[in-house]
Amino acid sequence: MTLLLTGATGLIGGELAGLNPDNLHLLTRRAVDSAAAQTVADPQDWPSAIAAIKPEVAISTLGTTIRQAGSQPAFRAVDFDLVRAVAFAAREAGARHFIMVSSVGASARASNFYLKTKGEAEDAVRALGFERVDILRPGLLRGERSGPSRPGERIAMMISPITDFLTPHVLSQYRSIDAASVARAIAAMTAETAPGVHIHHNAEMLALSRAFG
Repeated sequence: MTLLLTGATGLIGGELAGLNPDNLHLLTRRAVDSAAAQTVADPQDWPSAIAAIKPEVAISTLGTTIRQAGSQPAFRAVDFDLVRAVAFAAREAGARHFIMVSSVGASARASNFYLKTKGEAEDAVRALGFERVDILRPGLLRGERSGPSRPGERIAMMISPITDFLTPHVLSQYRSIDAASVARAIAAMTAETAPGVHIHHNAEMLALSRAFG
């Protein structure tokens, strides 16, 4: 079973690539340090690369921030357009299963631009006809990022033990979560075959992560 990962240069994608699951193939803008097979190409050439790889399971951990992207249109170009293009190409190449990282609170009806874009990306993937779609909606991600600094996110991570403690259990989806746990949950999901669309919040991801080991 060939697994395709886009987003290996990000926090979750880097953790997943580091797990070195069997038959993982990375599709990236730039080479990464991983034992996995990888194809480096400009995103505009990704559809043809995906057609050649022919993945059975496609994984998207793609994502940026409006601040990092520089504008709302630039953010949407990654978090909606590129995610949809990867999913479409994977489906055309015969993939039966798509796994994507979204965000807690994502909804196409959200008034917040970030959450609305994430929700629209989810809906676009759902509409492509995969046998199975797994949508992960983590809270604040904890972990060491490479690349540009995100000071607001770093401050939030520093105070997350306090905010997590103050967040009631019934609202656990809004607590923080280790990127490594999300990556292990994704690795566990690749073996799932039950059809349909499956939404995973922090609790479900942590359970899958523990089961993966």
